[in-house]
Amino acid sequence: MNFLKRRLRLLIPLTVAVVAAVTVTVVMVIQAYRLETLSPRAERDRAASEAGVPSGQVDCQKAKCIALTFDGNPGEPTDRLLDLLKEYKAPSTFFLEGRRIHKFPEVVRRIATDGHEIGNHTWTHPVLKDVSDARIRAELERTGRAITALTGSEPTLMRPPGGATDDRVSKVAKELGLAQVLWTVTAKDYATDDSALITKRILDGAGRDGIILLHPLHKGTVPAMPAILKSLSQQGYTFVTVSQLLAPAKAEPGKIYR
Repeated sequence: MNFLKRRLRLLIPLTVAVVAAVTVTVVMVIQAYRLETLSPRAERDRAASEAGVPSGQVDCQKAKCIALTFDGNPGEPTDRLLDLLKEYKAPSTFFLEGRRIHKFPEVVRRIATDGHEIGNHTWTHPVLKDVSDARIRAELERTGRAITALTGSEPTLMRPPGGATDDRVSKVAKELGLAQVLWTVTAKDYATDDSALITKRILDGAGRDGIILLHPLHKGTVPAMPAILKSLSQQGYTFVTVSQLLAPAKAEPGKIYR
């Protein structure tokens, strides 16, 4: 009997601790889903009522636009990807990690000179919600400086690794003049080398005003790009950068776009 009483005394605080932990997790999940995300289409339409798209720029109110975005380091096979994007006249947005930028300066410069947009994807790809405000700032500032030094242009967009963001990340991003960009469809190419599967996932999820996420350094991604680009072109899509997708609206620092 005494043994049972002792077990009971131990179980009660343990149960309370587990319940408390679960409660905290649920609250965090609810808070994450409460974060407001903005639709490029809605922001564009709102701005278009006040000012039109500049002459010579794609008007995504009229064109069937889609934004290709690529995350990661700018190493091989980025040059092969850039050749394909040039062939299909597909301006895209590259969210670059900073830690290997200086190993491939010519690739970074080519991304910019080919007319693509470059965004900030942190220096070492940490989950920003799990690090301090100072670390968030350092990750973004260091990468921003590296991109600016090579291209002459300071990024105005960032993508939080894994899409993980919260109010703290948004606050620092706002202070640094960076809008956050998530996505509407991903091939999960980090989990498969099957180019046919990557292609299917992208084409199944593609839609007007969509933002597609891909990772060029994974083996199956660049081999999938010819079929993706060809099929989307045949479906009447116009490829644009994220900023072009928003025009005439401009991405607002700290805000989250999807």
